Amino acid sequence: MSPDRVVKNVRLTVITDFVCVLAVCIGQHELLDAINYCKDTLDLPLQFEMEHIPFRLISPTLLPDDIQTKEDREAFLSKVLGKERFMALQSNVSKYAEEKDRPITLHGIMSPTTKAHRLVLKAGRLGGQKLQTPLISAIFAASMEEGKDIADSEVLADLASECGVLSREETTAFIDSDELKKEVEEMSAAARAKGITGVPIIIIDGKWAV
Repeated sequence: MSPDRVVKNVRLTVITDFVCVLAVCIGQHELLDAINYCKDTLDLPLQFEMEHIPFRLISPTLLPDDIQTKEDREAFLSKVLGKERFMALQSNVSKYAEEKDRPITLHGIMSPTTKAHRLVLKAGRLGGQKLQTPLISAIFAASMEEGKDIADSEVLADLASECGVLSREETTAFIDSDELKKEVEEMSAAARAKGITGVPIIIIDGKWAV
């Protein structure tokens, strides 16, 4: 890009939840691919600024933060969606994963996501999207590619440490506290109050939602 070109800032507000496989396919992989295509292939004079808005897709009454028994994701989704809708989802996910050569799976643990959202919000406050975006990708990968429990403090501590957000000890202390829990709950509730019931939602420059 020529140094004398005027660069336009594009603000992307991404409302998402880590339990949603569409959020992985569209809100993460496809969005980042599109950004890289605009910058690297088309060489457009654009600078993208991303803001992550947490959303609890699954009601805490169905998947509480303090759940004691691990929920198998496939069994949970089959129960909540019904067998026919779950099988259709499973087929679409398998097709997407094969077409894109990405190891996305519905196997694994169905985790409440408040802790993960809190950690992402913390990353944003510590280092903006430079810390936040890699952590979001790592959490999605842990959940939707490796089937890990992203409500587990040890799993989150590993991810935060690997992404340079916090040390393992700092992450564990943060997760064990209530820091940013209220903020996550309020942001999720505010999104619902605006009529949002599904994710991902990507808002461009505060004007256009896709």
